[in-house]
Amino acid sequence: MDMDEHRNWVFAFETEAALELPVLELEPSDSVPAAMAEKSNTMVPVYNSTKTTNGGEVILLPFTEDHKPQFPPIVSSYNDKIRPILDAVDKLRRLKVTQEGIPLPAIVVVGDQSSGKSSVLESLAGISLPHPVPELLLEYQKKSVTIMEESQISDAIDKATVEIAGDNKGISNVPLTLVVKKNGVPNLTMIDLPGIARVAVGDQPENIYEQISDMIMEHIKPEESIILNVLAANVDFATCESICMSRRVDSTGQRTLAVVTKSDQSPEGLLEKVTSNDVNIGLGYICVRNRIKDETYEEARMQEATLFQTHPLLSKMDKSIIGIPVLARRLMEIQSMIISKCLPDIVKKINERLNASVLELNKLPRILTSIPDAMAAFMQIVGSLKETFQKILIRGELEYDDKEMHCNARLAEMLDEFTKELHKSDKISENFLVEEMLVLEEANGIRLPFFLSNSAFQYLLKKKVNDVSDLPISFLNKVWGYLEIVCARVLMDHCGNHPQLLPSIKKASLNVMLRMKEKLVERIDDFLRAITNRYSFSMEGCGSIGITHLVNVPATKRDQAFDLKMRMMAYWKIVLGRMVDWIALELRFVIQKMVNSELEKEIVNEVMVRGGGMEKMLDEPTSVASERERLQKSIGLLQESKQIIQQVMDVRY
Repeated sequence: MDMDEHRNWVFAFETEAALELPVLELEPSDSVPAAMAEKSNTMVPVYNSTKTTNGGEVILLPFTEDHKPQFPPIVSSYNDKIRPILDAVDKLRRLKVTQEGIPLPAIVVVGDQSSGKSSVLESLAGISLPHPVPELLLEYQKKSVTIMEESQISDAIDKATVEIAGDNKGISNVPLTLVVKKNGVPNLTMIDLPGIARVAVGDQPENIYEQISDMIMEHIKPEESIILNVLAANVDFATCESICMSRRVDSTGQRTLAVVTKSDQSPEGLLEKVTSNDVNIGLGYICVRNRIKDETYEEARMQEATLFQTHPLLSKMDKSIIGIPVLARRLMEIQSMIISKCLPDIVKKINERLNASVLELNKLPRILTSIPDAMAAFMQIVGSLKETFQKILIRGELEYDDKEMHCNARLAEMLDEFTKELHKSDKISENFLVEEMLVLEEANGIRLPFFLSNSAFQYLLKKKVNDVSDLPISFLNKVWGYLEIVCARVLMDHCGNHPQLLPSIKKASLNVMLRMKEKLVERIDDFLRAITNRYSFSMEGCGSIGITHLVNVPATKRDQAFDLKMRMMAYWKIVLGRMVDWIALELRFVIQKMVNSELEKEIVNEVMVRGGGMEKMLDEPTSVASERERLQKSIGLLQESKQIIQQVMDVRY
C-alpha cells in the first residue's frame, strides 16, 4: 500500500455568512503525520493508536483487510487521480495567492433554497462521521474558534453568522472557514452560496434577491469556476433560478455539472428529465440520495445503493449517473481537468503580478542609515527633478503618456490662443474715422496745416495698448497655473516616497515660480511702456468700409483722420506681433532660468538650511515602511507560488 495515500488533509469550509453553510474549501494540513509501521517487509499505515490505562506505551495496530478505514467516497476517487496537480493548487490556496489577484479553480455550489446543497456537501466530505474524530477549527474576521466536538459545528457556525450578519436572517460577503483535519481527505474547494431567496424575511433588505444573485454571479463568472448546480428532483429544471444564472455565464454548459437531490421522493419521470437535458448541462447529471435524520455516513451510502438497485424506476438509470461516490469521482476528474487547463494561465498571471510587485518595490526609496546616505539620496532627488523638468519644459520630450504633461505643445496652444485674443482688438469700428477725427480736434494747435499731430498718434497708441494690457497678464496667469500643475505632478512622482521632504520641496518650487512670475510681470509692464515710444511702419489698406457718415465732413479733416488711421493700423500690427514674440521669448528665458539654476538652489536652501531635511530623511515614513513590507510579502508569496506551479508543470510537461 502506498504510504502517500494516507496522509492528513485539511478540509476548509468557507461560507458566506447566512442561514446556510456557504463555502467549502478542502486543503491539506501543514504536517503529514501519517504514521506508518513496517511488518513483513511491507509498509502499512496505522489506523489506531491507544494508550494503556496505566500510562503504558502506545499500541500501534496495522490495517488489515477487515479493518480498513472507512473514508468518504471523495477520498477513494481522489486516491486514484493525479495528486500533484491538486496538491500544487492547494498549496497556492493555503498561501492565499488569491489575495494577489490570482484566480484559482474552485467548485461553486448553487441552487434554490431547500434544494439540498448543504446535504450534498456533507455527504461528499463525510464530516458527520464519528470516526476518526476530526480536528475542527472555525475561522472568521481574523478570529479562530476551536470546536471540540463535531456536534458543535452548527452552533459555532450559527454564532459566527449572528456576529457577522445579525440574528435575523441577514447575509454578508464575509467568509466563514471551517477547517476539518482528518485522515485521507483530499484537497477540494467547494463554495456553497446562500440559496436563492425571492422574498425578504425578518430584517433582510428588500433587495435580498438582488444581493444573493450578485453574490452568486461574482463566484460563477470566472472561467476557473466549476458550477455545481443542485436541483431537487421534484421541480421543473427549466424554471430553476440557479439554472438561469449558470446559463448566463456558461451558455454552453461546458463547466456546469448538475446534481439531482431527493431522487427517492420524486422518481417518476426523473430518468427522462436527466437524459433529455433540456437545459443544456454540459457536464451531465448525477442523481443522489442524501443522508437523512440520524443515519451515519455508511448507512446513508448503503441506503442510496439499495435505492438505485431495487427501485423499479431508478434502477433503470445508468450506473455512471447515480450516487455520491460517482459524484465524488466526477468532481475530482473535472477539477483535475480544469486545473491542468488553467495552469499556464495561472503561471502567466503569477509572473505578471510578480514583475509588477518587484517594479513597485524598486521604486521605493532605499532605507537610509546615515547623514551621508541621506545627503546622497537628497541630491539624487534634486538631480532627477531637474532632469525631468528639462525634458518636459525645455527639450520638449514626451516623458509622460498623459498629454497634459506634453508641456511645449500645451504652452504653444496657450500662445496661439493669446495671439487670437490680441487680434480680436484690431477690428475696424463701424464708426470709421470718428475716433480719429475727435482726437485730431483735441490735438489741434497753431501750426502749419496738413502736418499730422504726433500727440494724436501717441494718444491713440497708448489707448489701444491700455485696452489689451490685461491680456498678457491673463495669459501669464494661465501659463503659471498650468506650470504649477505640472510641477506638482513631477514632485509627487519623484518625492512621493519621501513625504517628509515633499512639503519643503513643494514650498521651494512655488517660491521660485512666484518670484520668476513677478519679474516677468514687471518686464511686461516695461515692454508695454516702451512700445509706445518707438515706432515705424508701412501703410496698408483696410478693405471695404462704410463711409456714409463722412460725406459732410470737410475733406481736410477727413484726410487727416484717414492718414492717422492708416498709420495706426500699420503700426498696431507691428505692436501685436512684437508683443507675442517678445512674451514668448521672455517666457522661454524665464522657464530655462528657473529650471537650470533657480529651482535647484531654492530647494537645497529650503530643505538643508531651513527645513532640517537630512535628519528627516533618516526616519522612514510609516506609509512607506508598510508598503515595503506588503510588497516584500507579496513577492515572497508569488515566488513561492511560481516555484510550486513550475515544479508541477516540469513533471507534467
